[in-house]
Amino acid sequence: MFAKRRIPVLAALAAVVPLALSACSGGSDAPAQPSGPVTLTWWHNGTTDPIKSIWEKVVTDYHQAHPDVTIKAQPLQNEDFPTKVPLALQGAEPPDVYQSWGAGELASQVTSGKLADITDATKSWIGQAGKFAESWQVDGKQYGVPFAQHFVGFWYRKDLFTQAGITAPPKTMDELNAAVSALKAKGIAPIAVGGKDRWPDAFYYNYFAVRECSADVLKQSVKAVKLEDPCWTRAGQDLKNFLATQPFQTGFAGTPAQQGAGSSAGLVANGKAAMELQGDWEPGTMSSLTEDKQLDSKIGWFAFPSVTGGQGDPAAVLGGGDGFACTSRASKACADFLQYLNSEPVQTQLAAQGTGLPVNAAAAKSLKTDTLKEVFDYGTKAPYLQMYFDKAFPTAVGAALNDAVANMFAGQGTPEGIVAAVNQAAAGNK
Repeated sequence: MFAKRRIPVLAALAAVVPLALSACSGGSDAPAQPSGPVTLTWWHNGTTDPIKSIWEKVVTDYHQAHPDVTIKAQPLQNEDFPTKVPLALQGAEPPDVYQSWGAGELASQVTSGKLADITDATKSWIGQAGKFAESWQVDGKQYGVPFAQHFVGFWYRKDLFTQAGITAPPKTMDELNAAVSALKAKGIAPIAVGGKDRWPDAFYYNYFAVRECSADVLKQSVKAVKLEDPCWTRAGQDLKNFLATQPFQTGFAGTPAQQGAGSSAGLVANGKAAMELQGDWEPGTMSSLTEDKQLDSKIGWFAFPSVTGGQGDPAAVLGGGDGFACTSRASKACADFLQYLNSEPVQTQLAAQGTGLPVNAAAAKSLKTDTLKEVFDYGTKAPYLQMYFDKAFPTAVGAALNDAVANMFAGQGTPEGIVAAVNQAAAGNK
């Protein structure tokens, strides 16, 4: 995910993720900063164009403007971060700058004692990221900075919908189920999912929970790291019912999300599947997986459908953001680099290439397509935003949720099992 990542709705996000996550401080006894030229090791997930080329240009441009700072970038696959970052933070030389999705996951990482408190170094400019930046705080201290915000919804092929006689994007689950049936009748795979990577599966449970649970329940559950309300089990039942319609491509459990033309994103990009539930990074991801230069004109977007009887606001949105955290060795240089990534020129490049929705509002006008502008408007006007649960919860709890959902996708789990897995992981994480 350029995943697993706000203007008016920022206040809603601030309410979703506890801003005083409990963790040990990693910045109170920061080591002395290096004097003279500095080399920053930078781990990011920009492994494919367009963002790969943007980050390469950032490295070159930043060094030209700051000759004493050299950026040594190391692109990693998105799915490598949950294992590589914790291992690196246990070692003697973790990366100076690394991809971070904030919230509970960041709070887990702060307990390593290797992260830098960059509150003072960022206070003069952090405001340009709005309240969204608070999701990269732990105990009120800034440990990272977002560079993109994300909203999740269905990306679909207009041409395949037309072939199946679908005249309008689904607004309810009944309409989505009808669309799945219509696409199947035409021999078209209705929905692609990258089950091999697990987190795409979790988007479905996440969204059913957002539709079934009220905003207050979502906030309380994230804060307590405990699923007690019956709505969490109802979300699992909704997922079970949806899976029973067999909406996904053949072999979805072994399909990666973003790697290669045969990935779930690649299937949609090449017209082999009609839609995919993904974030706004989807167009940028798809563009690197197809030769179709007219793809943008063939792709539409719609919000996750409403669920009958659900207590959640049907306009609430699932999302999050991409950011970077700093470790302690060269935290001042790291914070200065993050300021550059939040500057209007860099944010404009990201927006114009369709790699994410900018956190710097001044760059929003440069979004690449009308569809991305539609997503931006929908998300920023949403009454409530829920951060992906695998990022909102502590790392081990989020992983347990994703594993339990993947288990259900494999036909082995239950709605009650998802709730139990999360609560057991939370109990063991205390």
